[in-house]
Amino acid sequence: MPSVVLRQNLMKALQEAGFILLLAVAAGLAVNLIRPDSIPFVQDWSAESRMAEDGGNSLAISLPEAEALFRENKAVFLDARDKALFDEGHIKGAKSLPWYEVDDHFQQVVPGLDRQTPVITYCDGESCNLSHELALFLKNMGFAEARVLVNGWTVWTENNLPIETPDK
Repeated sequence: MPSVVLRQNLMKALQEAGFILLLAVAAGLAVNLIRPDSIPFVQDWSAESRMAEDGGNSLAISLPEAEALFRENKAVFLDARDKALFDEGHIKGAKSLPWYEVDDHFQQVVPGLDRQTPVITYCDGESCNLSHELALFLKNMGFAEARVLVNGWTVWTENNLPIETPDK
């Protein structure tokens, strides 16, 4: 008999917990719907969609576009990774401007750059946000054509495009 009572009490507790959980989810959804800055239920979470300005304009540049600008020598490439990774290898002709040290190195890297020249920032990995932050910073500093090559180092090397390494 005690096991029957225990089972009934357990079932009642589980039902109450489920009801509380259901109420919490409903309350969360309701609050999200009335908030002016609500979180969308469906969203594009691709790396390219995350590379946007506050106004929603994408900063991402495709590999073919970046390669064409590289081949025509019409863009400056800035490596947002730390200096040690840059020294191990980087896009040929790129300049190092590590995002975490941008305040220390900005004045040394950008003198003489035309603010209308395309500047392509890159780092490594689809989840790497350094190049996005650097491009937004450059936009704020007046570089109108700052763009991001998503997963830049990896896609560049996977496509056998020109790089510089210590042994080359």
